[in-house]
Amino acid sequence: MLNEKKQFPSLYQMASSDSSLGIAMLSLLLHFGWTWVALFVSDDMKGEQFLQDIQAEMLKRGVCVALTVKLPVTKRLYQESDLTFMSRIQASTANVHILYGDVRALITVDISVEFFLTMGKVWVMASKWDIVVYETDHMLHSLHGGFSFSPHREEIPGLNNFLKTVEPSLFPEDFYFNKLWLLHLDCSPAGSFYGRIGNCSPNASLEFLPPYIDLMTLSDSSYLVYNAVYAVAHVLHAILMEKMELGSLGEAAQPMILPWQVTLPQINLDIDHLMYSAGVPLEYNTMTHLLHQSQQYQLHPVLRKLKFRNSAGDDVSMCEPRRGMARYDIQNVVNFPAGLSLLEKIGEFTYTSSHEQGLLIHEDLIEWPTAFKETPQSVCSQSCGPGFRILPQEGRPICCYTCVFCPEREMSNQTDAEQCFRCSEQEYPNLNRTHCLPKLVTFLDFEDSLGTALACMALTLTLLTVMVLGLFVKHRDTPIVKANNRNLSYILLISLLLCFLCSFLFIGRPNTATCLLRQITFALVFTVAVSAVLAKTITVVLAFKAMKPGRTMRRLLVSGAPNAVIPICFLIQLTLCAIWLATSPPFVDTDAHSEHGHIILLCNEGSITAFYCVLGFLGSLALGTFTVAFLARKLPDTFNEAKFLTFSMLVFCSVWVTFLPVYQSTKGKVMVAVEVFSILASGAGLLGCIFVPKCYIILLRPERNCLEGFKKRTCSRGF
Repeated sequence: MLNEKKQFPSLYQMASSDSSLGIAMLSLLLHFGWTWVALFVSDDMKGEQFLQDIQAEMLKRGVCVALTVKLPVTKRLYQESDLTFMSRIQASTANVHILYGDVRALITVDISVEFFLTMGKVWVMASKWDIVVYETDHMLHSLHGGFSFSPHREEIPGLNNFLKTVEPSLFPEDFYFNKLWLLHLDCSPAGSFYGRIGNCSPNASLEFLPPYIDLMTLSDSSYLVYNAVYAVAHVLHAILMEKMELGSLGEAAQPMILPWQVTLPQINLDIDHLMYSAGVPLEYNTMTHLLHQSQQYQLHPVLRKLKFRNSAGDDVSMCEPRRGMARYDIQNVVNFPAGLSLLEKIGEFTYTSSHEQGLLIHEDLIEWPTAFKETPQSVCSQSCGPGFRILPQEGRPICCYTCVFCPEREMSNQTDAEQCFRCSEQEYPNLNRTHCLPKLVTFLDFEDSLGTALACMALTLTLLTVMVLGLFVKHRDTPIVKANNRNLSYILLISLLLCFLCSFLFIGRPNTATCLLRQITFALVFTVAVSAVLAKTITVVLAFKAMKPGRTMRRLLVSGAPNAVIPICFLIQLTLCAIWLATSPPFVDTDAHSEHGHIILLCNEGSITAFYCVLGFLGSLALGTFTVAFLARKLPDTFNEAKFLTFSMLVFCSVWVTFLPVYQSTKGKVMVAVEVFSILASGAGLLGCIFVPKCYIILLRPERNCLEGFKKRTCSRGF
């Protein structure tokens, strides 16, 4: 209401606005990391405005309110509200309390802390609390270690000397000086209207007051009164100078008094005393006599435009409030025995109209409450260190949270991180989730233990296949080699040899060539191998059928028709591979997720559909071969090749049926290793089941390698 200039045009507020006080207090809170605070404000308009301002600022800066208490105006001492107030302090979980309010409301705090000791709280107060502090003489241990914010001001030159030398005799008409002497020096000055109540000694002075009474330090309120007196003195001085220059000091009378004019009797001031106290030079006192002769003078128009710099060096203005720089002194409340308290300046806060702010704190000068051995903490939840993020608790302020460890592939490198950040594809988080590390590029290398094992296995099987092929070539004219279709055996052995060799395409650093060749080569050579087994199986069946009357089966067997299965199957598989390469061929790709801390180089199959079509055809061919061999397994012993073919295809099919789910469930290098192992295992099954029995007879049982041997199990020595 008082801000309405139209309703109150001649009202001037000497005190600065508290609008930036909340920002100053919050800067102190954030400096020490205090995010959980209780607010104690007076239950009036100024307290409500301060509460709204500071809560809005707290919301911006992530500081939460643990408790809000509105302090009522005290009607009488030691009433029930005092106990209620202390119970609210004890219930607060915050270690930092902000106190703001009118003096009448703060009396509740003053009374409460006198009789209820609260050792574990840090109080942050406005300078208005100084009034209560200086009006009490008890031990304020409850407020010890707190902080007080007061508008910055410089020391007024000569003030202490004036207070030390001032005597009531200099101002006999001033009632206050007589009362001051009586209350604090227990004596009455000479000529006082109090009578003879212990006359003061000649050297009595305010300098010798008891230590718990501090009149030498200028309070905020006294400083504002000082500026007000200076303002009036400057206005009177300006008016007198103007009247003297115009020579119209005696012609200022008017028939009526206007609102913008004030008569001298209405001011009700002792001009001589005012100008002396304000520091106006004594030679101007001659103007006082002239002013007394004037009935009225214009005061408000001059005061409204007044700007001056006081003796402390601060600028004072009566104009409209300016958006200038706010500056606060931060003082530490230090208490001593016998009720002596001291406000020790430990820092400053500045805030400009452009929202620039600066906080200066000398932490080594701070005296904390006796309950704390070091800088206290006031948080709802302990800070979440790097590697964690905060998880707000439902229904509670944002300052109350739990700490959650960052998930895999994410990290946080700061305290109280609101979220974790995912590392790039080329990086991975360390075990503590505090920073990202570069991933190592890896693949199924020959130097890896797994790669080395597979390479040795492939090389061993390749050598065995070469030995078997050499053995069959060497004994190509023996009955056992001829009886097992020599040409198909050669084709099968060569295709198995290529199968074992193609596994080396899967091991080593992938490139475009190997990615294109590995699956295509594997599909084609295995198609030849399986179709060769199918041709051998059909040959066995036809051979059995040819023994019965009729020439059709014999003609098919003699013409070599079963061997046509191989090129037909090969051409079908080749067509599927060509379509695959033409539509979506394999390419080099990376896998950054399968193995922790590594980027795996691998071959992307391109079209998964084409890949499974190739495998599907190979599987169908193997299943058909197994079916034919299974049906021919009970042929007479003379043609017992069918049993070996059946068992070899059983092994082959088992390996690849197992391969499919395992291949789907693995990633990275293991996926490649699974496919290589399946190639080697299935090839080894065919090699072992079909050719090992024959090699056994050729090498260890040569007596059975004759025509009679197929029937009698042994041959004659002459053969």
